[in-house]
Amino acid sequence: MKFVLLVVGRTIDKFYTKSIADYIERIKHYVPFEMEIIPELKNTKNLNETQQKEKEGELILKAIQQGDIPILLDEHGKEFRSVEFAQWMNRKMQTVNKRLIFIIGGPYGFSQKVYEAAQGKISLSKMTFNHQMIRLIFVEQFYRAMTILKGEPYHHE
Repeated sequence: MKFVLLVVGRTIDKFYTKSIADYIERIKHYVPFEMEIIPELKNTKNLNETQQKEKEGELILKAIQQGDIPILLDEHGKEFRSVEFAQWMNRKMQTVNKRLIFIIGGPYGFSQKVYEAAQGKISLSKMTFNHQMIRLIFVEQFYRAMTILKGEPYHHE
């Protein structure tokens, strides 16, 4: 099994890129993990919100392979405490054979087709974070889940 964080657009802020890379390297000590980047759309000034979501959605759907389990990081998804997320991850690690893909969409969210393809939605908070920051928050929580599953001292109750 492999884990993928699929994101639309590159991470711009150097603080985030360095921190995200650090957590991804930590995660790789536990499981195969990578971040895939879908290039940002060009000439979006001529597109309305719906058109932009649809074009990004097409690129997201192209990145999903047969047998993958796509999970959207979405404000309307299920919320977990860190320990609950670790338990959820443990169950997925027992049942998913190919890739579990966590997807962070563009600034306007996901197209309807992406919602239809998804096999789950997770919310990291009721608050809204920018798309650069949520990448770091997610990889930190993923790393935290791995340390919880291994009984390591990173997480404290």
